[in-house]
Amino acid sequence: MSTPSEALAPIATPRTMHFDRERWLTGAAVLLVVLLLVVIVALPVGALVGQSFYDRTGNFVGLTNFARYFENPALVQSAFNSVALAVISAVLCTSIAYVYAYGLTLSCMPAKGLLRAVALMPLLAPSLLPAISLIYLFGNQGLFKGLLGDLSIYGPLGIVLGSVFWTLPHALLILTTAMATSDGRLYEAAQTLGASRWRIFRTVTLPASCYGLIVAAMVVFVLVITDFGVPKVVGGQTGVLATDIYKQVVGQQNFQMGAVVGLVLLIPAVLSFLVERRVRRKQAAALSARATPYQPEPVKSRDRALLVFCTLTAFAIVVMIGMAVFASLASYWPYKLTPSLKNYDFSNMDGGGWGSYGNSLRLALYAAVAGALATFVSAYFVEKPRHFGLLRELLNLLANLPLAVPGLVLGVGYIFFFNSALNPLHGIYGGMSILVVCTVAHFFSVAHLTSLTALRQLDREYELVSESMGVPFWRTLWRVHLPVALPTVLNVAGYFFVNAMTTVSAVVFLYSPQTTLAAIAVLNMDDAGDVAPAAAMASLIMLTAAVGRGLFALAGHGALKRTQAWRQR
Repeated sequence: MSTPSEALAPIATPRTMHFDRERWLTGAAVLLVVLLLVVIVALPVGALVGQSFYDRTGNFVGLTNFARYFENPALVQSAFNSVALAVISAVLCTSIAYVYAYGLTLSCMPAKGLLRAVALMPLLAPSLLPAISLIYLFGNQGLFKGLLGDLSIYGPLGIVLGSVFWTLPHALLILTTAMATSDGRLYEAAQTLGASRWRIFRTVTLPASCYGLIVAAMVVFVLVITDFGVPKVVGGQTGVLATDIYKQVVGQQNFQMGAVVGLVLLIPAVLSFLVERRVRRKQAAALSARATPYQPEPVKSRDRALLVFCTLTAFAIVVMIGMAVFASLASYWPYKLTPSLKNYDFSNMDGGGWGSYGNSLRLALYAAVAGALATFVSAYFVEKPRHFGLLRELLNLLANLPLAVPGLVLGVGYIFFFNSALNPLHGIYGGMSILVVCTVAHFFSVAHLTSLTALRQLDREYELVSESMGVPFWRTLWRVHLPVALPTVLNVAGYFFVNAMTTVSAVVFLYSPQTTLAAIAVLNMDDAGDVAPAAAMASLIMLTAAVGRGLFALAGHGALKRTQAWRQR
């Protein structure tokens, strides 16, 4: 006979047992994704931090390496150079991008679509391409060398020009988004009160877009200070942190000092990340639910001036890209400029052949598939489960961590972590697998946030209905969430494909003779003096990235029409 307490105890029904099993399976899945991000992001960065306190023989030396760093005038000067050049590039780039974005969003100038497409073209090119173009334009045998007078393109000038070119689309995307959310009611009120166009700009347009302007400047600053390609090709004798890491790790095999330089590089990146996060939250809070889109009215003088500025900027972009392509087709620069494909015969060039291009294509495809799936799963477990709130917050934190970790720092951390004989994952070191893992980790955050945004558009009613019907979460994920978010997943795959084709910073420390990549081959060819073949490989990378991005975009458009036709009913 049962006791009163046993009689009052809840009966374990199949439905409650199902909910308990669902809950613990969800928790196990979230924990698994957290552990994955710990392994591919947190532990490599931690390994880099730890190595900075040891000497080459493995003895703990505390802050000795840091003292040696600050006692070396050349290394300290590189840090100042990096910050100064990044600040100058950020100011120039965001200024140009601001006017360009103003023309695209708040004016009635013609050809907006074409001008926008041209401005975004540098996204498809490695940062090495503008550096090579600058050599052909203003180098020792450049077409317009005389325009610089006594100035040299090999040094700060070249770093700034090349950096502004390849970071411009990043700033433009941020600023066009910020300006597209302008509240039309404020403009109408200002015009009603008789304010001049300049006063409207100062009191309405600039305050509304200042957060986007700050965010764009921070993003450009981090991209420039952590870039390796431009200063490596046209930096000359100007030392920067990015090239110092390469010299310490690859040139001198001084991994401990490389870790110290990596930590120094990490400081401005983390500070910029924190500022950007704070500003972004303020920007989101400033948007009103009652805001109405602003529809600009034609102003001939303003629209013509903006058209001239945007056209000149777009022309400069086309010249930079066209110069690299033209140089790659020239028979013998600058004496014989007749078109030839001999520079594309990579099998006869030092530094990398067609095998490098094939490796990059494989890396891009693997990273596209793995990155798209991993970021979609991470976003799903951050957004959709209703339990394990702290664990999901930790997952979201780890997923956003790569935004604050430069690729060079991540690459050096991978050396320390995966090259250790004590690491059970040591076997992937030196192969294609570690390149894929590092590339996915490097670009994880933006893709995670994109997938998170897509999943947040789906009502929680889907999960509640599934739970009430006893449908497992993985079946709802497969039949509902993935099909609806498939266009975003394919766009994220295209994002990984392009970045895997063009990236240099993280993978430059991890490739082996069997896994040399196309972007690395560009560096090696340039070092060997084969600048024209380097331009050819850079042009081929850009063409491949454009084709791949286009195919993923078409697939995403097709998926959108098939999976979300119900939205049009």
